[in-house]
Amino acid sequence: MQKINPFEHHYFLGYVSQVLPQFVKIHFPSSVLLNGFTHYGQDFNGGLIGSFVVIEGDKVGFLGRITELSLPESERLSLNEKAFQTSDFHPTGKIEVLLSFDLYNPFKAKKGLTAYPNIGAKIFVSSGKLVQKYLSNFGVKETDTNPPVVELGHLVSTPSTSVSVSLQSIFGRHCAVVGTTGGGKSYTISKLIESIISKKNKAILIDATGEYDGKYENATTINIGDGQHVFHYTQLTIDDMFFLLRPSPKTQTPKLMEAMRSLKIVKINNENNLEHNGNVIPVQDGLLKKSGTQKKPYEVYYYRNISKIEDGLATFDFMKLSRQLNEECAFDNGTSWGNISQTDISYCVSLMARINNIANTPEYDNIFGFKKLKDDKTDITVLLDKFLAEDNSMLLRMNFGDVPFDFQVREILANAIGKYLLTKARAKTFVNKPVIFLMDEAHQFLNKSVRDEYFEAKPLDAFDSIAKECRKHGLFLCLATQMPRDIPIGTLSQMGTFIVHRLITFNDKEAINNACSTANKNTLDFLPILGEGEAILTGVDFPMPIILKFDEPENRPNSKTPALSS
Repeated sequence: MQKINPFEHHYFLGYVSQVLPQFVKIHFPSSVLLNGFTHYGQDFNGGLIGSFVVIEGDKVGFLGRITELSLPESERLSLNEKAFQTSDFHPTGKIEVLLSFDLYNPFKAKKGLTAYPNIGAKIFVSSGKLVQKYLSNFGVKETDTNPPVVELGHLVSTPSTSVSVSLQSIFGRHCAVVGTTGGGKSYTISKLIESIISKKNKAILIDATGEYDGKYENATTINIGDGQHVFHYTQLTIDDMFFLLRPSPKTQTPKLMEAMRSLKIVKINNENNLEHNGNVIPVQDGLLKKSGTQKKPYEVYYYRNISKIEDGLATFDFMKLSRQLNEECAFDNGTSWGNISQTDISYCVSLMARINNIANTPEYDNIFGFKKLKDDKTDITVLLDKFLAEDNSMLLRMNFGDVPFDFQVREILANAIGKYLLTKARAKTFVNKPVIFLMDEAHQFLNKSVRDEYFEAKPLDAFDSIAKECRKHGLFLCLATQMPRDIPIGTLSQMGTFIVHRLITFNDKEAINNACSTANKNTLDFLPILGEGEAILTGVDFPMPIILKFDEPENRPNSKTPALSS
C-alpha cells in the first residue's frame, strides 16, 4: 500500500483554538496562509470553504471540512487589500470534524469520534489522495477482495480529486436520489445505471416519463400502455384486484370473494359440473349456478383443492366476474342455496357497474389485458422472469411514458410490479444474484391509496414493504424524486444512502434531515446553493457527507425543457 504523510508542513494552515462536540475553531496565524494555497498541487475551486483539512491528534488524526471563515471583530474595520497581503490579519474559521484515522495507517478511517483534537493542535490542508482512498473504502468490508468501485465524478471544492465509491455502499441499504427540477437528478440516475451495468449487475428501471431512452449496454425496453405489452390480470394478486374494484368492506367484499372462488373452481374443474353423492351444482356458460342447489358438492371440491383456489392470484375469467357476482346473491339456507336475493343484488349493483366499466375501459384493457388470453410473448411478468434468468441481460427498462394518469392506473400497475418482485424476493430469488430496482419520479407512485364508494382507503404499499424487508433478500430499492416530502417517512427512513441535489423548500429539506441520520445542519446549508449536477452523497456507509459533481453519463436522458420561440 502506498504510504502517505497527511501532515505536510508545506500545507500548514493554523491551530485549533476551540473544541466543541461537532466542530472545532481554527486560528490562522497569518492571513497569507489563505492566499494561493494548493491542494497538494491541486487548485481550490473558489477558496477554502468546503475543502478538506487534517488535524493532528495524540493517537489519531482527524479529517474535517472548512465550513466558515471570518475575521475577529477588532480587525474588520482595518480591512484593506494591502493589510491583508502583509499578514496583518488573523482570520478564524469553523471546521466540521468528519472522521478520525489511524496515525500509523492514515488510509484506515474510523466511524464515529472516540477522541477530539486538543487546543493548539496543528491543522493542514488535506491530501487529495487521502480523501480519494477514504471514499473508495466506504462500505467495503476487509474481506472484500474485489469491491465494485465506480467513478462517479469529482469533489466540488477540488475538481481534480475524483470520487470513486463502492456500489455496495450506495445500494446495499437502499438509495434515494432527490433534488428540485434542473438539479441534475435524471443525469445522476443515468450515471448510476451505467455504473451498475459496467459491473455486470442487474437493474430494473421504472421510467415514469420515457426519458431514459438511451442505448444502454445489454438493455431491454418494455413499452407499456400501447397494448403491446400487458401485465396480465391473472398475474395480479387478489389484493391488487381489490385495489381495482374497490368493493365496500361489509356488503360487497364477501360476495366478491365468493365470486372469485367460484370462477377459480370453474376453471380448475375445466367447466364441469360439481357433483357429490347425487347432488349437482351446474356450470353454465362458465358460471357456477348456485341458486337452488345443495352446498355439499361445492364444499367437498373446495377443501380438496383449497391450495389452488386460495393461491392469492386472480386466475379466473374476469369478463364473467360481474355475472358470477349475480349468482352469489342467492339466499344462504345453511346447507343449500335458495333463490336469488334482489336485496343482495341491489347492494352489489355499484360493484357490478365498476367491474363492467373496468372491463370495457381501453386504458385498463391496454394495461391488464382483460379481454385477452395470457400471451408469454407480451406478458410483462414472463418478460421479467426471462430478464432475471438471462446472464447477459443487465437492464430492464419499463417505459411508463404512455401509461395514462386516469383511474389510478399508473399507481396500481407500479404497485403490482412491486408486489410481484416482493414475492420473488421473499422466495429468496435474488439472494445470490441481487437486483437493483430503480424508480424515477417516485412521488407519482408512492404514498398512494385507493378509496371505495364509502371513502375507506386501501394503501398501495408494496414499495414500503420492499424498503423494510428486501435488503437482506437481495432486492435493493433506488428512488428518485423531486419532492421527498411526498414519500412516506417510513419508506424514506429505510434509505441507507442519499444523493441530494439542490433543494430549496423547507419541507423537502426537513424530510431529508428527518430521514437521514448522517445529515447535519452544516451539510444541509449547502443544499440551496448546489449547482447543476452537484450533490451531497451521504449515508450509513459514509462516515462523512461528500459534496461532489457527477460526471455526465454517456446516455443522456431526454429531460430538456422545451424552448419558447423567439
